[in-house]
Amino acid sequence: MRLQKYKPRLASGNAVDLFANLEGKDSEVSEPLFSIVIACYNHEKFIREAVESALRQQPSKEIVVVDDASSDGSAEVLKSFGQSIIFERLPVNRGAAAARNHGASVAKGKYLVFLDGDDALMPWTLKVYGRIIEERSPTLILGRSSLFDGDLPTITAGPQPGIRFVEYATFFEKDRPWVYNTSSLVVERAAFRDAGGWSEDIFYQDIQDLLNKLGVAGRTNIVLAPVTVLYRMHSTNAVRQIAPFIEGIHVLLAKARQGAYPGGRAVRMKRAVWFGGLIFYWAKEGMRSGHFRDALKLLFTDGWMVLLALIRRAGAWIAGRRPIEVLTLEPNAPENPVGSHPAPPSPEHS
Repeated sequence: MRLQKYKPRLASGNAVDLFANLEGKDSEVSEPLFSIVIACYNHEKFIREAVESALRQQPSKEIVVVDDASSDGSAEVLKSFGQSIIFERLPVNRGAAAARNHGASVAKGKYLVFLDGDDALMPWTLKVYGRIIEERSPTLILGRSSLFDGDLPTITAGPQPGIRFVEYATFFEKDRPWVYNTSSLVVERAAFRDAGGWSEDIFYQDIQDLLNKLGVAGRTNIVLAPVTVLYRMHSTNAVRQIAPFIEGIHVLLAKARQGAYPGGRAVRMKRAVWFGGLIFYWAKEGMRSGHFRDALKLLFTDGWMVLLALIRRAGAWIAGRRPIEVLTLEPNAPENPVGSHPAPPSPEHS
């Protein structure tokens, strides 16, 4: 199949509006360092905690909250924050990707910090990201998340004084696992604009799709410690829907074969290695949850990518992975605790 030239765009056709709003903002003198973009849909039970976790962040920031036409009391909760947030409400439900794109079009910060309305930032999150930006000026920062059930944990102590992270020339160079979730993603706004934003026709594997667009965009840092995001597990988490996520991989593979992602043939093998890790994880989850046919179909059609990923991991184990670096971070107890126990460590996948 002939590869088409990559052209950034948004799937729903509103790329022109997004770019028109984003274009030219990079030179604004008064821009904050961070724009925390929160997408909310029927998160009445959780959205206050998400916004409050954003408000307690200390470095230069603005908070943009987009309510995606919620049918519960989310909008009323958000209105109670007044001028402390930039509140945008969509007239009709358009989906999480569209809500995030809308928030990004309003944002003025140099970096976009995405946060789902049912998750929360740790009190020191932007201090960690800001310290990394100060030293390395990356295009992408992939934060460290910790999963929890039930009530938001109370954080009774500050982080360890050191930030442990690994740096790569691009995302596709990474040789360590990372938990994929929107709330752990930080991206330079200019790079987000150039990539075309979130694809609004993709829900399952949406962050994987965006990272494919940003795969060769520039320097990428993965935070190993401290935890920067609290990821809430509940009955409506999309990640519990195994079959749609497996189907989402087929959608991404089709886009890659059509040349819809940047980098072309030069990064074909690196992209295949990355896909291999993704395929292995979701095939394993499919088998574990009883979706045998879907899992076997995925392995049968693109199992060669899994083999490449295993070879890459074996090579990294033999030769050694990229070294862990440490930056100092002044320890401090949070002024406003998040929620009476430390958040548990989270599982990871590639």
